[in-house]
Amino acid sequence: MAIREQVQAALGTLPGAEKKIAHAFLANYPSIGLSTIAELAALAGTSAPTVLRFVARLGFDSYPDFQRVLRSDVQAQLMSPLERARSTGPVTDNPALKASFATIAANLDATLKAVPESEFEAACDLLSDQKSTVYLLGGRFTDSIAAYMAAHLKIIRPNVRHFGGQTSTWRDQLLDVRPGDVAVFFDIRRYQSDLVRLAELMVERKARILLITDPWLSPIARSARVVLPCIVDANRTWDSSVTLMALAEALIDRVSRVQSDSARARMQALEDIHWNNLQGR
Repeated sequence: MAIREQVQAALGTLPGAEKKIAHAFLANYPSIGLSTIAELAALAGTSAPTVLRFVARLGFDSYPDFQRVLRSDVQAQLMSPLERARSTGPVTDNPALKASFATIAANLDATLKAVPESEFEAACDLLSDQKSTVYLLGGRFTDSIAAYMAAHLKIIRPNVRHFGGQTSTWRDQLLDVRPGDVAVFFDIRRYQSDLVRLAELMVERKARILLITDPWLSPIARSARVVLPCIVDANRTWDSSVTLMALAEALIDRVSRVQSDSARARMQALEDIHWNNLQGR
């Protein structure tokens, strides 16, 4: 796992002082992790020995070792598709389909380990709150997943909107966002500045942010109430979105079970509408 993902996964088990360091690190990633021990300790309001205990708990022998891996994480986060293509290893003798599916299976397994059950349940609680409107939006390659998830949630519960249209219309759509509403963002590397800014504007309107992202975490994480990291690296030119789709479907399924009575009533009403339409009524 990337260091940021490790820190997030360890949050629930850290002692109080070390948890302060974790929060400072996550809120100021990656710059504070590349600063001195004294600077990180001062920002977190703790001591240098506490910082050393924190990195040791993560499995690092020293602070320089921690920073070396962090630099590698940042470099991987910033790689373009072209750079990833150049760094991809030689083609193996494995059949292409078998190799691709093996990578997908490994990513699904790693994502299952990377997403704490408590965070998944917190995401489901946000999506199940029928007092709020749920807005969904993704980036260049992930907005189709946001639209897919919105289409299913609309059947399960009321007040679900896919934040669509040109970016120039996004601020107009903010007019209807109320305090307590939920905004679901899909954003993987390279992260989109327009999505990051929209998330900030959502928070200004007191919306609650659910972020579905990659192990390096979109900058939207700074604004998010819940963050669900997915493993997307497929050792090829393009990152894989299969784990994001799988997580979206898991959320849809969980919310439909939580909302079982009302969801069934809505689905029955929809079936009646379709049936009446077929009958020409």
